[in-house]
Amino acid sequence: MTNRSSLSAILLFLFFSASSAQHNVRTERISGSAGDVLEDNPVGKLKVYVYELPSKYNKKLLQKDPRCLTHMFAAEIFMHRFLLSSPVRTLNPDEADWFYAPIYPTCDLTPTGLPLPFKSPRMMRSAIQLISSNWPYWNKTEGADHFFVVPHDFGACFHYQEEKAIERGILPLLKRATLVQTFGQRNHVCLDQGSITIPPFAPPQKMQAHLIPPDVPRSIFVYFRGLFYDVNNDPEGGYYARGARAAVWENFKNNPLFDISTDHPTTYYEDMQRSIFCLCPLGWAPWSPRLVEAVVFGCIPVIIADDIVLPFADAIPWEEIGVFVAEKDVPELDTILTSIPTEVILRKQRLLANPSMKQAMLFPQPAQPGDAFHQILNGLARKLPHDGSVYLKAGEKVLNWTAGPVGDLKPW
Repeated sequence: MTNRSSLSAILLFLFFSASSAQHNVRTERISGSAGDVLEDNPVGKLKVYVYELPSKYNKKLLQKDPRCLTHMFAAEIFMHRFLLSSPVRTLNPDEADWFYAPIYPTCDLTPTGLPLPFKSPRMMRSAIQLISSNWPYWNKTEGADHFFVVPHDFGACFHYQEEKAIERGILPLLKRATLVQTFGQRNHVCLDQGSITIPPFAPPQKMQAHLIPPDVPRSIFVYFRGLFYDVNNDPEGGYYARGARAAVWENFKNNPLFDISTDHPTTYYEDMQRSIFCLCPLGWAPWSPRLVEAVVFGCIPVIIADDIVLPFADAIPWEEIGVFVAEKDVPELDTILTSIPTEVILRKQRLLANPSMKQAMLFPQPAQPGDAFHQILNGLARKLPHDGSVYLKAGEKVLNWTAGPVGDLKPW
């Protein structure tokens, strides 16, 4: 760990970095194909048919609990609203490239605002049964040209605890569909190879309201606000965040370079804009809204989540804008971060200052070119044309409608 004798040198480094950033070029375009992909316009490249489902699958859930509009899983709601007025929408299902079913599987919240995913499998089964009975399109591919937004902790595994999510696996009826989900981890049963990984929802208007002048120095070296232990769900410690958050606290709670706490101050957004590095460790799942907040506020994300699959990885050069630290290396975090050359930090800051980078992480209302909605459509467009093998012969069945836990088979 960094000793006290080196603190003055590091503080000088902080001042130099913050001051230099104000006199350097503010923004830098992503070079090569990633920059081109980020700025793609999906309009004209695909057509999406939106099923008109009974409101019990979407709008009634939201009417029952409007908090669903502001939680980190709200992409399922805003994607529906976006598609209803999007130029890629077609009212003729026979010309559609993709079919979208507007279902809000995470809009069932506890009094404290946490989603309960336990009814989600039955809701999904019910909706798919309805779609397959009332329209001919599902049965032609058994969902291979359909996409669903499943933004819960472990996507379509529908459980917030990883062990149980793995035990459940992806809902069998969704095995051929494309899943648009926040969860992403390599070689994990809850991430299908064809899934599109997206950022969690973070309120754009709220963040916009907390912007500070760009010339304010970044005088905080490392910043983090959040839980280190989840005493309610993991009283013995070590399971939550695979112990990575606990390691951050135990190693750096008294380190003057680390501004870390469980407190969530009213200046949280402003503090991120005053910070050079923002920690983005895993929690129960690998992802969190901190990733979005860090990018939007130009704070270099320090990603501590082994094997994470990040949002829009073919368009956003995460290796260039962030710092990846293995969970086992958390005790060396101070040494790792203070060893990064100043010119590398400044380049990451310039890339983060690119407006297209920030836009790709947000779901603004109304939608704007290059935002997360358009990145999702770009991802769908790049999967076209569908391979001929996805189309089934008349009467052919691939999916097992009776597979999965017995409780999932109950009517919803």
